[in-house]
Amino acid sequence: MQKPIPNNKEHNVGADAFLVSKTDTHGKITYCNEPFIKIVGASEQDILGKPHNIIRHPDMPRIIFKLLWDKVKNKEEIFAYVKNLSFDGGHYWVYANITASIDQSGSIIGYYSVRRKANPKALQVIEPLYAKLLELEKTGSMEASSAYLTDLLNQKGVSYEEFSNTLQRL
Repeated sequence: MQKPIPNNKEHNVGADAFLVSKTDTHGKITYCNEPFIKIVGASEQDILGKPHNIIRHPDMPRIIFKLLWDKVKNKEEIFAYVKNLSFDGGHYWVYANITASIDQSGSIIGYYSVRRKANPKALQVIEPLYAKLLELEKTGSMEASSAYLTDLLNQKGVSYEEFSNTLQRL
């Protein structure tokens, strides 16, 4: 399957929905629950074994994924706002908790994410921030967007996780 072409259709995540997916260490989807399959607009056959970035929306700044991967590869969890792409070209916003799956010897054997509805008030802050980060990546570099995000968080005296958790509780 080819990556869908984004359109302006927004899919709403239900307030009580939990979208769950698991990947192997290479980012290929090994499990996803029914609410995840439904909002993506795929069948289980369409999505299992595919790279998780098949649902990565082009509006997402790369720096957010770098932050995410830096954390989970270090066996730390992260909470992040993510705009994902559905197979019909639509999109949906989630507040994602991403964590490494660890075996008994402490080795990473995969990753899992549990997502829920993003607070609409938080998205009033996140959407323009991500647009600015993406603009910096397109006109400068990921280092420019990283510096911008780092400066913003330093001004607020918080980590990205503290920033995102505060927004989710608005």
